[in-house]
Amino acid sequence: MSINSELPKHVRQSSVVIKRSCCTPSRPVEEIAQDAQQNFLDCTILHLRNCKPVPGGDALLGTAYPLIAGDGESPLLRKKVRPLWWECGATSIGQFKKFVDATKYVTVAESLGWSFVFYSHVPGGAEGTLGVEGLEWWRRIEGANWRYPNGPEGAEGSDEFPATHIALEDANAFAKWAGGRLPREVEWEHAARGGLGDVRYPWGNTDPDDLHHLPCNIWQGVFPVHDTGLDGYSGPAPVLSFDPNGYGLHHMVGNVWEWTADPFKLRSVSVAARRHNASDRGRHLLKGGSFLCHQSYCHRYRIAARTGNTPDSTSSHTGFRVVYDSAP
Repeated sequence: MSINSELPKHVRQSSVVIKRSCCTPSRPVEEIAQDAQQNFLDCTILHLRNCKPVPGGDALLGTAYPLIAGDGESPLLRKKVRPLWWECGATSIGQFKKFVDATKYVTVAESLGWSFVFYSHVPGGAEGTLGVEGLEWWRRIEGANWRYPNGPEGAEGSDEFPATHIALEDANAFAKWAGGRLPREVEWEHAARGGLGDVRYPWGNTDPDDLHHLPCNIWQGVFPVHDTGLDGYSGPAPVLSFDPNGYGLHHMVGNVWEWTADPFKLRSVSVAARRHNASDRGRHLLKGGSFLCHQSYCHRYRIAARTGNTPDSTSSHTGFRVVYDSAP
C-alpha cells in the first residue's frame, strides 16, 4: 500500500499536477516571480540578533555512508571554514515582523496569493483544495503566508515560532537588512555538528524513535496519516525549544527546512552527477529536515541530508537562519 493511498479519499481525489519535489513542494514554473523585491533597508536593528559564536577551522561536509540515493550526500569531504556568529534558532515570526514593519516588504507567498500547507493543518479540513499529484498531503491554500501559516482561516502565527512560507529571495532580503547572510552548506554542517565531529545528528549517532528518544521536532507515528506528537508538537515548535547542540544552536535538524546560500548540486565528479547538475539547474539547497520528517519516508533530519527546491517555492515547513561574519 502506498503512503498516498492511506490519505482520506477526498484529499487523494482533489489534486492537481504541480511540479513535484519530495520534501519541499514546488510552485508551477509559470508562477515564478520575475523580479526580486529590492525595497529593503540595509541596516541592523538593535535587539534583533540572538547569536552564538561558532569557531572556524577544519570542517566536515557530507558523509561516507549516504542513506538516500540521488541526494548527493556523499562523499565525506574536509574543508576549511571561517568563524561565524550564528542565530541560535531559525528566524522567528517576531523577528520577521520587525523586518516587515521597518521595510513594508511583501513576501513571494503574499505577492502570489497562496502557499502550500500540510493537509491536516488546514483549518476546516482540506476538502476542495488543490494539491500536489503524488504528494497529496500538500495543499494549495489561498492566503497562506508567514503571518497565517495555516491559511487565513487559521490563527495568526506566534512570535516565538519560525517564520515559514519563505522563498529564497525573502530569506536573502531579511538577511541583508539584518546585516548578515545565509550560510553555505559546509558552514551549516560544521555548525550543526556542534563540535562532535563525524556524527549523524547534532547530538551524536543515536537515532530518534517514536517513543523514547525524542531530541528534535519530527514526526512520530504513521506518516502522513497520524502524528502522535509525543515530542510535544504536531507542527512547528518555537525556534528556541528542544536542547541546543554543542555550539548552542537549536533545531539544526527537524522543525523547519532552512534555505542556504548554495545551489542544489551533486558533489560527485561522476558523469552521471555532471549530467544531473546540468539538467537540474535552478534548484536551491535546503538543509535540516522538518517536523514532517520520519525515518519511514523522509529520513532527511540528518546533518548530511539535503534537498533542493525552486527558489520561489514556499510551504508551511520552510524557513531560514541567518549568520554573521562579524560579532553582533
